[in-house]
This record gives sequence, structure tokens and C-alpha cells, in this order.
Amino acid sequence: MRGGEAQGHAFPHLSGRLDNGTHILPVRVYYEDTDFSGVVYHASYLRFLERGRTDFLRLAGVDQSTLHADGEGLIFAVRRMTIDYFKPARMDDILTVETHTADVRGASLVIAQRILRGEEVIVTADVRVAAISGGRPARIPDDLRGILAPADQA
Repeated sequence: MRGGEAQGHAFPHLSGRLDNGTHILPVRVYYEDTDFSGVVYHASYLRFLERGRTDFLRLAGVDQSTLHADGEGLIFAVRRMTIDYFKPARMDDILTVETHTADVRGASLVIAQRILRGEEVIVTADVRVAAISGGRPARIPDDLRGILAPADQA
């Protein structure tokens, strides 16, 4: 099963859901996500956030496999991430990763994310992603910009 085929296949729930421009992805904490004490290891949150960004793009209709075009197309690379850890998550917690576009510029975008346990915010992150083609910054195409634009820029 290819990643770009999430829409319409037998397991659409695996990619979460879009709700008014915000992507909602449930994540269960497994033993492998924790340190020796059963608390989520700080780098595990980066994986949860990456899943949120990837599935956000997938459900927004952005097929990253097509964009990449065997390494010759457009790719998104994390340029900067600001992350705040407020409270720890523990093994077996059910978390929610929320993702939405905060800003779209010529060759970059900012994606705002947060991880919640129930109603409690435990992690926030602002991620600046650069569009790159052929190893150089590339302007985000207008059709893709339209898909990714936050409501106040649409």
C-alpha cells in the first residue's frame, strides 16, 4: 500500500482526520517510545509530530511521493523547530497530535502543532519547513500554496 493512497482505502482512520483545517491524529504511547522510567523519551515526540505533519499533508491532498518524483521533485525539509515540553506522557497514554498551517511564504511554511493528553496540552511546536528542489530553495507552487494556506491567507 503506497502512502499517497490513504484516501479511499480500507483504513482511512490511520491518517487521522481533518477538522476545519486542523489535522487530528490519535497516537498511543508504546514501550518503545519511553525511557527506562516509562516516561516518553523527548525525541519520541519528534516522531509523533512528524506523523502529524505527514498525515496532514496526505489528507489535505498532497501526495508527497509524487512531489518527490524520485528525488528530482519538490521536497519539504525541516529548517527550524521550536518545541516546548510542558508535561510528560507515559506508556499507554492516548495522545492527540493537532497540526495546522500557520503561515505560507514563498519557499517555506510554518506548521503549528501541539500534542494533547485529553484536554491537557503537553507539547507545542512551531516548525518552519523549507521547499527544496534540486538541492536549492524553491517557490511553493500556487496550487500547493492554495491547499496549504491557513484560513486567514486563503
